[in-house]
Amino acid sequence: MATMGIGELARLTGPSVKTVRYYADLGLVPPAGRTEAGYRLFDAGSVVRLELIRTLRELGIDLATVRRVLAREVDISEVAALHAEALDAQIRTLRLRRAVLRAVARRGGRPVEVERMHRLARQSAEERRRIIQEFLDAVFGGLDVDPEFERTMRSSTPQLPEEPSPEQVEAWLELAELVRDPDFRRRVREMAEHGAAERAAGRPPLDRQVAAAIAARAQAAMDAGMAPDSAAAGDVVAEMVAMAGGDRARLLASLRAGTDARAERYWRLLATINGWPGWPDQVPAFEWMIAALEAEGRRGA
Repeated sequence: MATMGIGELARLTGPSVKTVRYYADLGLVPPAGRTEAGYRLFDAGSVVRLELIRTLRELGIDLATVRRVLAREVDISEVAALHAEALDAQIRTLRLRRAVLRAVARRGGRPVEVERMHRLARQSAEERRRIIQEFLDAVFGGLDVDPEFERTMRSSTPQLPEEPSPEQVEAWLELAELVRDPDFRRRVREMAEHGAAERAAGRPPLDRQVAAAIAARAQAAMDAGMAPDSAAAGDVVAEMVAMAGGDRARLLASLRAGTDARAERYWRLLATINGWPGWPDQVPAFEWMIAALEAEGRRGA
């Protein structure tokens, strides 16, 4: 390739003439020669060099590092590896920002709420754990609750992955808001108090498998279109009371104390954040069972 001026070099490689002149002034693209009038001339080597500079700059590498690469003071593979790590961090940050912006777009809110959501999204794993532990300290404090249940609650903390999905980030934002809601705290405290009273009376908590079976049986009744105050529902109630140990009043009290859509939402959000299997939606079935138990009680009164 014959020598060429700055204009032709710019046309072949893409940058503006002003940019090529700037790189030449910095010594990044030294001229192959000069015209009699003193204008710089460039050759094929200049084209290759300028294309490399352009590529490195488009990848976000600063001019000081570009100079060291061109001078072979650093290996380009080392620069690429370090820059890839930096880009990984930027990508994670951008994903968090995107999730926050989507949450803002969906929920709306004032600027102070946007700032708070952004701060929550950027928290460390330890900071997220502390938020949940403080919530549990508030609802369990001073109560003699079932140790196994408390261990389960305290060990179930939000664990956002290194590269969370927008759904996981949004789930964390919602969970952090939920555990700070005074009304939700009061409701969970009531659940804990009921459990502590049952424990003090020497009555074990409702078995989880029994609770799941009750929910499944109630759901089947709902799917069949059975009204909770119907005569047919009385047979379902008798079956479920027998499964729970035969004490209708205690089963009703347990279901009333433990049935809350927000509490179920708490576990569903944790499942989304931690990548657990989907959490079952049992609240409608339990609410049907509560209504059926109450109706049966009125018939027997």
